Order: sequence, then structure tokens, then C-alpha cells
Amino acid sequence: MGMAIALLVIVAASVVFQFVSPWWTTPLASNWKQMDDTLTITLVITGIFFVGIVLFLAFTVFRYRHREGARAAYEPDNKKLEHWLIGVSTVGIVALLAPGLVVYADYVKPPRESMVLEVLGQQWQWRFRFPGVSGKMGASDPRFVTAANPYGLDPKDPASADNILVTGNEVHLPINKPVKVLLRSQDVLHDFYVPPFRARMNIVPGMVSSFWFTPTKAGRFESMCAQLCGMGHPNMRGYVVVEDEAAYLAWLKKQPTFAASFAAASAGPSDPAAAKGMALARSKGCVACHSIDGSLGAGPTWKGLYGKTETFADGSTAVVEDAYLKREIQEPKARIVKGFAPIMPTIEVNDDELAALTAYIKSAGETGQGAPVQTVQGSKR
Repeated sequence: MGMAIALLVIVAASVVFQFVSPWWTTPLASNWKQMDDTLTITLVITGIFFVGIVLFLAFTVFRYRHREGARAAYEPDNKKLEHWLIGVSTVGIVALLAPGLVVYADYVKPPRESMVLEVLGQQWQWRFRFPGVSGKMGASDPRFVTAANPYGLDPKDPASADNILVTGNEVHLPINKPVKVLLRSQDVLHDFYVPPFRARMNIVPGMVSSFWFTPTKAGRFESMCAQLCGMGHPNMRGYVVVEDEAAYLAWLKKQPTFAASFAAASAGPSDPAAAKGMALARSKGCVACHSIDGSLGAGPTWKGLYGKTETFADGSTAVVEDAYLKREIQEPKARIVKGFAPIMPTIEVNDDELAALTAYIKSAGETGQGAPVQTVQGSKR
């Protein structure tokens, strides 16, 4: 009897909680109301099944409770009941799957007038690319990926030259214009997700996945990686800024083209070792956590770092010099810099690479005048 009452209380509490719960979806900021409708359909159908099954369980617990002298009836099968269960389950599954399949078919079929945005995921940072004045996206291939060309664009493809590159955690889009999103991964499985847009898609290494949406509200919306992609995953966040077209075009004009970016990256600092270090910092994802302009990141800025006395979480201190940098890069969790989380992974570097990274950090150490590096939230140091 007590068990039956407990089951009834669980059903009542679950239904009430659904209506008074503070956890609701974020306000919709795109055209994908169908996503919310599909979610509602799923919630209603699963809710009906949950209530029905638990009430049936409560009834059976009460109806067939132990009583003195009562004996259970032996019934090896019940064809009628089996048919009813199969029929009801089939209807429920179809009702769950059909709306999702219809919505997904539209989700991956963008309008012809859609603008194109490419999202490139890498542990633990985002990069973005737009077509240039030619309106074409340059060809890309993993064999072209270098420290100076992290996008892997074909330097010989004429369409690549005017492609607009956005290195950092923030990208801008015009309001009320459909956007076709192409997604590539530089390393492992990622997932680009903007909750207010109800838009997300897995980014599988070796594949180009896509979806589309139309932003309908101006604002600054947080994006994130929705697939566990390593120790720095929780900090792989960014922002999508939706604004009027004039503001968007003004922002777009400030972004470098592939031709300009590739030339600048190939040139780098005047010191060859520092230039190599700058390229390594980009290719190994160091720029996901460290800036050289003093801006806040998930790890200490490299501006003014060399020669500085750092304080660790245990209260000890050390002067940042060559030996310090070598230990912090090779053993990132041996000592934790005060104020930062211990999430920097161990990065495989040889002695030459270590010397190059040290030279690059030195080049930004006193003046912060090394080649500009934008940051996104990433890992520890």
C-alpha cells in the first residue's frame, strides 16, 4: 500500500514540477520555432507514457499486493495484451520520430540566398571564415594545414585569396538573413552550439557538416562546444553577435583576408626563433588561452610575463625565465599559477620547439609588441 502511494506522489510531483520549474529553454532568437515545437511534442508524449506506466504500476502494486490466503494466477501469455502494447508503442514511437525527421530535413536544406559561414573547431578555440568579394569559398585540405595556414586553405586556389578569416572567439552576423553554416574540425569531435538559435551540429574530423538558421534578434549570444573534446572543453566558448547589416559590414571590413593573413603569418617577428614560436603558439592552440596584449584569458597573458615573479596556488613564487617556462610547458600541472584552473594539457614539444616558444614569449615579455594574437577562453597557462 505504501509503495502505491509513493508512486502516486512521484507522478503528481513530476507533473507539478514541470509547470513550476525554473529551468526553461532560453528565449528563441532564430527562425527555428519548429525545434521548440518538436521538443514540446517529445515532452508531451514521453510525459503521457511516464504518467500512464507509473499509474499502471501503482495499480498493480495495490491490486496484487500480498494478502493472506491469496494465490497468484498462472498466465504464461496474453496475446490481446501483447497486441495492444505493440500497437500503442508503435504509435508513440512514430509520433516521436516523425516531427523530428521533418524538421531535420529542413534544417540541412538552406535557402539558395543564404550567406555562408564556415566554423573551424580546434582544441580549444574557434575560427571562422567568410567568402570574400568573389563570393566563393576557397578549397581546403588537411595537407595544407601549417602554423601559418591553420585553416588549411589551398594557397593556389584563386578563390582562397579574398576569403575573410576571423581568428578568435567572436563572430558577427547580420540580422534576418539566412546563414548556411559549414563545420570542420582540426583535430577531434566538436559541436558548435548556440542555445538561443536552437542550432547545433556535430563537427566530425574528416567531414564537412552543415545546417542553417536565420538570426531574428539582435544581441550577443554565447556559443559553446557541446561535445566533450578534451580537458579544455568547458572553456571552449565564444560569442555570436547579431546586428544590423551596416554594423556587420563595418565589422567585416576590419577582418583580414587569407592572402594578407597568410603573408603576415609567414613573415612573423623579425627574430626567426620568435617567428617559429608564434607559428607554434597558433598551431598548438596556445592562443586559445594566452594573449600577448594583456587581455584576460583562461591562462596568464604573455605580455610582460618574461621576467615577472609569478605566485602559485600554494603561496610559493618563481621568476619567469627559461627554466620556468620549460617546466610549465612540460609539466603544466606540477605547479598551478594562482587564479587559474589546472586545465592545461601536456603538449608534446621537442627542444627546438620549446626554444622557439620561449623566444616568442620573450618577444612579448617586455613590450607586448609581438605579432597580434587574439584569444578565446581555453586552458590553464
